[in-house]
Amino acid sequence: MAGEGEGYQFYRDNATKILEYAWQLKKNGRAEATIETVSKRLQLIAKKCNLNEPEEVKAFLATVKWMNSTKFSATIDYNGYIKFIGKTWEKPTYKPDERIPFIPTEQEIDQLITASGTKSAALLQLLKETGARIGEATMLKWIDIDLERKTINITPEKHSNPRILPMTEKLKAMLGRLTRENDKVFTTSKHGLRITFENMRARTALKMSNPRLTKITFHTFRHWKGTMEYHKTKDIIHVKTVLGHKDIESTMTYINIESALFLTTSDEWTCKATRDPVETMKLIEAGFEYIATTPDGLMLFRKRK
Repeated sequence: MAGEGEGYQFYRDNATKILEYAWQLKKNGRAEATIETVSKRLQLIAKKCNLNEPEEVKAFLATVKWMNSTKFSATIDYNGYIKFIGKTWEKPTYKPDERIPFIPTEQEIDQLITASGTKSAALLQLLKETGARIGEATMLKWIDIDLERKTINITPEKHSNPRILPMTEKLKAMLGRLTRENDKVFTTSKHGLRITFENMRARTALKMSNPRLTKITFHTFRHWKGTMEYHKTKDIIHVKTVLGHKDIESTMTYINIESALFLTTSDEWTCKATRDPVETMKLIEAGFEYIATTPDGLMLFRKRK
């Protein structure tokens, strides 16, 4: 690893290259949220080692106390960067950690909303009702909000689907109280909103003597929404539409989360079996859970009565 002074020079040089790489990603049509995430992760690595030296980067990843999921993402990001500067490396193998997302209670979510200021509370209520990503929420313009029809037109990020979702009277009133500074609903940057949220969250967790509140992030609201929508409807296609997923595989996780959170005392099941892809989709849409495939290709499904 480089010394302190030398490391700072490396960081400055690398910072310029990161900006050039970010511009290349933008020209290649990558989403703004993706570019921001990749740039920040590369900047973190550049503070500790020279990005132009793959072996230094590998040594850093081997010793840094990051989750394997973060290291996995870092190798993907760095792989693109190293190609951009015309070098190669032997990419280390990190398997993403398989974890079920933390799902708070509605009361815990509402405690954070209540503890927030007017603008932050409106943002959190919007995340709760729509399951939008924070990037999608900060892109919202007033023209996307129809207070008369009580709908929100969400422009997607990360190659998701656009969607128009309903809002409650509560959210309508909260948005109606906001000052229209310009064409955007939320004018503060994502970073600024996150800092404000994290400070409020820490105060509220201390006041309520509930450390669980500190585990709630902006993205937790999305996981909560997906889980609750599946619990209410048992319609995975509906959840896919609400969250804007292009791939139903991304939505299927909410079946397992819902099953774990809302255990039922009933052990009675309706069971189905099929080899037909069309029938398979119909069973999934009806809320059936995939169990296994027999050696002869018969797919087995079940749903609690």
